[in-house]
Amino acid sequence: MPPSGLRNALSALRLFAVLLILAIFSTFIAIVPVGERGILLWLGSIQDTVLNEGVHIVVPVIQSTKTLSVRVQSHLQDSEAATRDLQDVRIDLAVLWHIPPERVQHIYQTLGGIEAIVETVLKPTIEDALKTVVAGLTAEELITERPIFHQHLEELMREQLDHYGLALDGVNVVQLDFSNRFREAVEAKQVAEQDSRRAAFEAVRAQRQAAARVYLAEGEAKAQELLKSGLNEKVLQRQAIEKWDGHMPLVVGHESTPLIDMKSLLKTDRSRR
Repeated sequence: MPPSGLRNALSALRLFAVLLILAIFSTFIAIVPVGERGILLWLGSIQDTVLNEGVHIVVPVIQSTKTLSVRVQSHLQDSEAATRDLQDVRIDLAVLWHIPPERVQHIYQTLGGIEAIVETVLKPTIEDALKTVVAGLTAEELITERPIFHQHLEELMREQLDHYGLALDGVNVVQLDFSNRFREAVEAKQVAEQDSRRAAFEAVRAQRQAAARVYLAEGEAKAQELLKSGLNEKVLQRQAIEKWDGHMPLVVGHESTPLIDMKSLLKTDRSRR
């Protein structure tokens, strides 16, 4: 029976041999993670074969693989632009995009990996599209017609990214931030509109009050005319009799009106009874 030292040496040798075999075997295997695609390189040259998710056999040294994610990527970017009426605006965008699986080889060959795509294509595309769309709108339109702004921006970015073989999944406008000068102008405009509405209301109310006063005056004038047309000498004498308390003078009147003889009126009234 070999000594314990020799047994330990043999065990270590067997373990090393197993690890060496596994290491050599692993060079024949390429693993493509979920959500990615593998690009097969033959001595550094891109091949037509696209490796799907899973385990693949490759020839060591001669063949190698590079992987690219085909999942939807999210990119946040803040940019500055000027509106048609020369108002500065800062816009935060969230852009969703991905690499179409069938274009993986071409994109890797022309653009490189994800980081290179973001720096050389995505950021400049967002900047250019944003400035183009914002320059066609006023600051007020950028706020009141936000769906139109969003639609035009998304259409332009989709067209530009498709030129590079990339796919746009969506654009979200996270925030619009205008300059202090514009915010002050908006506040002044709102105050002016409120004052204008208040003045219009006061004018309408004054007009209605004036119309009401004219209507009342016309009514009073008509009433006076009707009352005046119904008054005559006999009516006045009759009203004087009814209101006389027995102590007033029997003859009433003044220079501009005829005198009323109360005694004669009383005699006439008694004879009628």
